[in-house]
Amino acid sequence: MIPLSRAAAICSLGLLASAAVHAEDWTLAKDEDGIRIYLSSVPGSKYKAYRGVTTIKADIAKLRALQEDVQGSCAWIHACAEQSLLKHEGNESWVYTRFEMPWPVTARDSILHVVTTENPDGSMLRKMDGQPQYLPVDKDYVRVASLEGAWTFVPKAAGEVEVTYQVHTEPGGSVPSLLANSFVVDAPFKTLSAMRAKAESR
Repeated sequence: MIPLSRAAAICSLGLLASAAVHAEDWTLAKDEDGIRIYLSSVPGSKYKAYRGVTTIKADIAKLRALQEDVQGSCAWIHACAEQSLLKHEGNESWVYTRFEMPWPVTARDSILHVVTTENPDGSMLRKMDGQPQYLPVDKDYVRVASLEGAWTFVPKAAGEVEVTYQVHTEPGGSVPSLLANSFVVDAPFKTLSAMRAKAESR
């Protein structure tokens, strides 16, 4: 028999894997400052999925509070220019985000549906999926066409949490391959690094 806590963790990881839109084998792209970034091809997409993994010295309640501070979290999310909560209902939230992109790429915006699940072992899953039709398109921004991903938080010994941030996105419009390849490494690395610094400074 598998212990309930282990079964819950396996379930969380299974849900996380499914969030990458059938990502194939993961390849380590960066291992620096306690953060590992993996990339994977996704059938039918020219954009790779990314997965970032690190350990943060904090409890899950603190990390959840950081995530649910929708406006404040924009400060540590890579390339985030503005973020607001559109709707909150039970364990579900709808979040609007604007992203600044380097010239000559047009800035992006996105609407995410976020569902939070707490597991019996104390771990937590925040699954994200894009809802591009939720709001009318703003002519000054390119709407992110699709996004699937998840944050997974697994408590470890000595008051630490293993954090996994995994996403695959279709950014919409035209994005140069050099920028796209850089973004899938920079986005998880810089986001996890800034989130960890914020969490551990409190």
